[in-house]
Amino acid sequence: MAWDLDNGRPIYAQLVERIQMQIVSGLYPPGSRLPSVRELAAVAAVNPNTMQKAFAELERSGLIVTQRTNGRTVTEDAELIRDIRAGLAQEHVENFLTRIRELGYTGQEAVELLIKKCDGGERDE
Repeated sequence: MAWDLDNGRPIYAQLVERIQMQIVSGLYPPGSRLPSVRELAAVAAVNPNTMQKAFAELERSGLIVTQRTNGRTVTEDAELIRDIRAGLAQEHVENFLTRIRELGYTGQEAVELLIKKCDGGERDE
């Protein structure tokens, strides 16, 4: 099944985000081998050149490493993976707060909404 990509944003950037998410969530653990460019391009239903551009960006960031005989693997640098995971989480929190404030909620009200959602229902007041 093809990945759900938004035509309003660069495809390679969305591929980078998707693969980053798969790495930091543990789908591809540190040191694991990634599928080939062609394999992932087929899964995502994108041009292999676009996937190659995404891989090049991930390699520049240090998240993946190219090994001549073993293809591309996820870095074994657990601290880098944690840092990227924390950065992605921070972006999501900031986006959430921006949008919730646009709805007129305060920071405290946003926290209460999150607590209720995490608890799975209404809290006793």
